[in-house]
Amino acid sequence: MFIRRDREAREAEEGALAPVATRSAASRGRARPEEPDPFRTAFDRDRDRILHSKAFRRLKHKTQVFLNPEGDHYVTRLTHALQVTQVARAIAGGLGLNETLAEAIALGHDVGHTPFGHTGEDALAPYFTHGWHHAAQGVRIFETLEDCNLTWEVRDGIRAHTWRIDPPPHTAEGLVVRYADRIAYLTHDALDAIRAGLLTEADFPAATREYLGRPGTLWVDRMVRGVLDFTVAADVLAMRPDLLEVMHELRDFMFERVYASPDSERGRQAAIAVIRRLVEHHLAHPDQLPASYRDNDADLMTQVTDWVAGMTDRYALSLHDRLFDPAPPELARQPG
Repeated sequence: MFIRRDREAREAEEGALAPVATRSAASRGRARPEEPDPFRTAFDRDRDRILHSKAFRRLKHKTQVFLNPEGDHYVTRLTHALQVTQVARAIAGGLGLNETLAEAIALGHDVGHTPFGHTGEDALAPYFTHGWHHAAQGVRIFETLEDCNLTWEVRDGIRAHTWRIDPPPHTAEGLVVRYADRIAYLTHDALDAIRAGLLTEADFPAATREYLGRPGTLWVDRMVRGVLDFTVAADVLAMRPDLLEVMHELRDFMFERVYASPDSERGRQAAIAVIRRLVEHHLAHPDQLPASYRDNDADLMTQVTDWVAGMTDRYALSLHDRLFDPAPPELARQPG
C-alpha cells in the first residue's frame, strides 16, 4: 500500500535528524520569496534545479585532471560531482544530517569551473585584482547567469566548498561536502594516474598504503569512516587526526607527482594560452559575446570571463581553432 508524503510530512521527518542538522523549514530562504512546493522541501527543489541547469550538464565535457583524455573511463567534472554527492550523502546520513542539503551542495559545487580544470583559474586570475575562483563563479552562475533562486544554505555551501575559502560553510552539511570533495578527488585522481601510467600502487606513500590500502573503494570507505567515527566521538565534524595527516601527505604527493608534474605543466601552459587568447579576442570583439549568456549589467571583463569560463574543454578548443591556429599538440587527445 502506498502513502502520500507531502512537503509538510517530509519536513516533520527532519525533526529526527541530529540537533546540528539543517532543517529545510528553517532555511534562511531565497533572494525572491516563493510559494512552497506541495511535495518537495526547499532543498529538494534546489537539488532538482541544479540537476536541470545547463551549467551542470556542461560538466560532462570539462576536465577533472587529465586534459581532453581519449579513454572513456577518465573522470570528468560531471562524474566527479556525482562521486562527491555519493560520499557526501554517506557522511551526512551516517551523522544524522540533512542528506538532501548535502546532495544539493555537492551537485552544484563545481559548476563554476573553467575549461581545463584548475588551470583555467590560473589563466583568468591576472585579469582580476583578487584573482578568480570557481566557487565564487558557481554562486554567480546560480544567482545571475542562470538564476535558479537557490536557498541561502545551498549557495553558502557552494561558496565555501574548498578549504581555502574563509569563512567556512555555515552549515554542517557544507562542511561535509568539503570532506567529500577531497575524499572523492584524491581517490579517483589516483586511479586515473594509475590508468594513465603515471603511477603504480607501489609509488604511493607508505602511510597511504598502510592506512588506506589499495586505491579505490577501500580508500573511500576508510576515509568516510574516519570522519564518522571521530565526529561522533569528539562531537566536532572532522576526520580522525592520524588519518587526516595521511590524507594531507597523500594530497601533497598527488600535487608533486600528478597535478604539478613536468608532463602536466606542458599541457597546463598550453591550456592557459588557449584561454587567454579567447579572453583577449572577446575583449577586442565584445559583439561576439552571445546574448543568451551575457549579463549586460556587468563590466566587459566580467562578461568575457563569464563566457569563456562557461565553455567546455572541447568547445574552447573548437572555438580557438576557428579563430586562430589549431590548439598546441599538448592539448591533443591523450591515449587511454
